[in-house]
Amino acid sequence: MFVTLLSGCSSAPDPGLRVAPTASAPEQAEESQESVTSAAPEERAAPAEVAVPSLGIASSLMELGLNTDGTVEVPPAEKGMTAGWYTGGAVPGAVGAAVIIGHNDTRFGKAVFHDLKKITKGADITVTDVSGDAAHFTVTGTESVGKNAFPTEKVYGPTQDRALRLITCDGDFDAQGHPVNNLIVYATLS
Repeated sequence: MFVTLLSGCSSAPDPGLRVAPTASAPEQAEESQESVTSAAPEERAAPAEVAVPSLGIASSLMELGLNTDGTVEVPPAEKGMTAGWYTGGAVPGAVGAAVIIGHNDTRFGKAVFHDLKKITKGADITVTDVSGDAAHFTVTGTESVGKNAFPTEKVYGPTQDRALRLITCDGDFDAQGHPVNNLIVYATLS
């Protein structure tokens, strides 16, 4: 089974970008999961809020899964000020890549991650779970990539880090009025 792992602001899915749900061969994923589980078993509560204090960003989090076409869901445009956590990835603070997606702009105006392009290396991102426990992440870098060249493996693939990715739209607009790039913010647990 294959799924497309993309992010976007109302863009059409790109059938050329398909990866296995684990982003690796099943036997490698099982082996790697077993070593992670036996080395550090943990149960983390689901995330409830994300904040980037240096940019004045604060949002509750909705859960996002996959659309029927295999693309990653994005928050609905009418909830543009709410970011979403992709439940197919890690829980923020656990080993693996946790992914939070938010709009830059919608037809209703500026959205939750409108100022995300201003984030700097070293900035703090705080994710608070439903129990009220906060995990602090430090930004390690950013990149703006064309949606047709989205680094799926780098964003969603397995990692031994306790990693966080924030994703929003970026760049110029195509003929249909959709941004052609995604801005990806990379961070690790502080």
